[in-house]
Amino acid sequence: MPPEKKPLLPGLYLVSTPIGNARDITLRALDVLAAADVLAAEDTRSLRRLMDIHGIALEGRPLLAYHDHNAPAVRPRLLSELREGRSVAYAPEAGTPLISDPGYGLVRAVIEAGLPLTAVPGPAALATALTLAGLPTDRFLFAGFLPNGSTARRKALAELAAVPATLVFYESPRRVGEMLADAVLTLGEERQAAICRELTKRYEEVRRGSLGELARELAEERLRGEVVVIIDRNRGQADAGELETALREALKTMSVKQAAGEVASRLGLPRRQVYQAALKLGEKP
Repeated sequence: MPPEKKPLLPGLYLVSTPIGNARDITLRALDVLAAADVLAAEDTRSLRRLMDIHGIALEGRPLLAYHDHNAPAVRPRLLSELREGRSVAYAPEAGTPLISDPGYGLVRAVIEAGLPLTAVPGPAALATALTLAGLPTDRFLFAGFLPNGSTARRKALAELAAVPATLVFYESPRRVGEMLADAVLTLGEERQAAICRELTKRYEEVRRGSLGELARELAEERLRGEVVVIIDRNRGQADAGELETALREALKTMSVKQAAGEVASRLGLPRRQVYQAALKLGEKP
């Protein structure tokens, strides 16, 4: 049953779309797509297909392609529509706008012009992968796509090596093996990781293991489909001063066990190591 058309207030609506399964669209996204005066999409064919699946007719409304290659030419038209008091819905090919998808330039222009802007949240491959990887999610860094060349890729990975957070990357299925090989050389083969592929689709797959194990497994294999790579944070020795400061603060309000667990999670350190340090601090006068 098609959504009921409800009038929209003027403004730009950033609409998140499914990353695979068409039923992951939100009810609010369907309402916006059904009622917007103007539609813009990274891929107009993908948006038309999604609308057809959910029974939303275009009904003569403008449907404009807006992507990295034509953005400078199309952006003035969209801004003009907004200035004239119309509602404009923008949808990426899949996922959340601006998350490794076009739209940043449009959003900046809308903000600078003082025009209304809102988001219609929904699926994102990075969030879906984080929930499935089995790695810490209390703190993570989304690094997008790494450079294509090995030298530049290793340099980028080296800059992230000490970041105390789970690392999230999008990667081409053709380059996953090469990327993992460079990650082993740069980050070490023992770091835990997960390769998440074709999320929400029929052939969804998550492979978990150390970087070394996954690199050997995928050295010759060629994957298909969208890929997200999740890599655990560095779990080496933390700076002794940083660890002691964090533990002393936590021990003011927590037991030794609770403080060790909280600090270990926050600093990305083995719980046993932090617990032993907390015990020593607890023994000091």
